[in-house]
Amino acid sequence: MTKTTTSAPVLGSRALNRATLDRQLLLRRSGLSAKAAVGHLLGLQAQNVKPPYYALAARLDGFTPEALSELLADREVVRIVTMRSTIHTHTAEDCLTLRPLVQPARDRELTNFRKGLEGVDLGRLAVLARELVEAEPRTMKQLREALLAEWPDADPQALAIAARCRLPLVQVTPRGLWGRSGQVALTTAEHWLGRPAESGPAPDATVLRYLAAFGPASVKDMQTWAGLTRLRDAFERLRPELRIFRDENGVELFDLPDAPRPAEDTPAPPRFLPEFDNLLLSHADRTRVVPKEYWGRSWQGNQAYCTLLVDGFLAGVWKLTADALVVEPFGRLTKAQREDVTAEGERMLATLHPGASYDIRFGTVVPH
Repeated sequence: MTKTTTSAPVLGSRALNRATLDRQLLLRRSGLSAKAAVGHLLGLQAQNVKPPYYALAARLDGFTPEALSELLADREVVRIVTMRSTIHTHTAEDCLTLRPLVQPARDRELTNFRKGLEGVDLGRLAVLARELVEAEPRTMKQLREALLAEWPDADPQALAIAARCRLPLVQVTPRGLWGRSGQVALTTAEHWLGRPAESGPAPDATVLRYLAAFGPASVKDMQTWAGLTRLRDAFERLRPELRIFRDENGVELFDLPDAPRPAEDTPAPPRFLPEFDNLLLSHADRTRVVPKEYWGRSWQGNQAYCTLLVDGFLAGVWKLTADALVVEPFGRLTKAQREDVTAEGERMLATLHPGASYDIRFGTVVPH
């Protein structure tokens, strides 16, 4: 451990929690527009259609689902595979820069499919796939079938994944629109947005944006968020203009000098978050949000549950049934906490499901 690290101020888990919640717009609702919030947060996890809407409802004052739907329809935000090989909702600008930044991870992902791609010229595959999806948006099934005609001995699934890894493929609307259904159909970001992608940027600017949305953070934290390796050099280049802290385990944390670091006793209201919210996925050490005793409680097998924050930390899961918002706290809530959770649930329902009638029940979400 360096002298700088050992002399750096220590931030405990509650201090890290409050700083991160503030930057995630979860201590108090923000007046930012939906587009500005998507940009500030560097995208929203969007494996399914609804999570980005729930993510913004928890963070923004006056949010309506139509606000995000309109951005998607107007091609100001898009759905694309970026960080951690998962679908995110990004601004058009971030789509054209962040995707090139994480391209090395998408290239590494392809090594998992070497066996199914024997004899496949990946350069030619990218050219052919681009021609196909820019002629008209294609489903993954259509893409598989078209590529299989060219390489009949290859694994069909590997061919489609190779196209997704080599090309910045966005999901075209109506997929992703609130209250609309639509299968996943893909075209290139450049075609959909009408302008070329930028070359992969130096990571330094993205480090600063990551710290603004998720800091204070370690190098490993950002690598976990991005699904990238070898980001240490970027942090070292930026060290002179950053503040240095350490956590209770002595891990070095970097931060922007003027970023908010609220007192650890700052009130943190309950928040209903979607499954896979980036708040819970974007640090190597998740104890700033997830108490150790609740690790693994927000998913079961391949099923991830929507999560509840109480006092800033993961405290339970929830689901919406046909007639009720069902909340399952992991531990005992005080009467005041239950009242606050109920009030926040009512607010979330009024924002995303106005006019619908739901009971709010404290019960069992996860089958035991």
